[in-house]
Amino acid sequence: MGAFWLSFGMVFLAELGDKSQLLALTLATKYKAWVTLAGIFTATFLIHLLSVALGGAVGELLPTAWINFIAGLAFIGFGFWTLRGDSLDDDECNCQRRFASPFMLVTATFFCGELGDKTMLSTVTLAANNPALPVWLGSTLGMVLSDALAIMVGKLLGARLPERAIQVGAALIFFGFGLYGMYEGGADLSAGVWLVGVLAIALMATLYARAIRRPQSQLSTE
Repeated sequence: MGAFWLSFGMVFLAELGDKSQLLALTLATKYKAWVTLAGIFTATFLIHLLSVALGGAVGELLPTAWINFIAGLAFIGFGFWTLRGDSLDDDECNCQRRFASPFMLVTATFFCGELGDKTMLSTVTLAANNPALPVWLGSTLGMVLSDALAIMVGKLLGARLPERAIQVGAALIFFGFGLYGMYEGGADLSAGVWLVGVLAIALMATLYARAIRRPQSQLSTE
């Protein structure tokens, strides 16, 4: 059950303030909440099945120490990703026009939106060193409940969740898990591996700093 609750908690946090919640809120204004949630559940069920399969394959190829160390680095990366935030692009908004059924529309939109997203990558990372079934079920439930929360609060308050505060809190938790994973996995690894890890974190921080400066520089040029 530990893997289930870990996956549930990490994916629930990853979804807070994520573009998937924006999609859920947007679609829930057009369609019934239960249709939106059914589409989210179906898409998540399928995409996380793929994720745990990929994670299981990685787990078979790498020693546990390396998996923990790399997973720690990945979670730190997810922390920076969470801080940066996501936005909906035109492809994710326009793909809904291809389907007449609201259920199929929501399912396809969420499936496309989650491919390569940090929620999918978080599930791959968790499945690399945890049993596949509890990771699959926990991550699916965590995403569905997180998006259900967004829909409920959005309908009740008529406003978005306090996105920035939630992003910062979730990012700090990702950073904590990431540092712990690096420490646990890297105890027996060489100093050279740690040096590469530190440089990777520095690169993530640099890319994050550039990403948050870019919109400001665009505004100043306008």
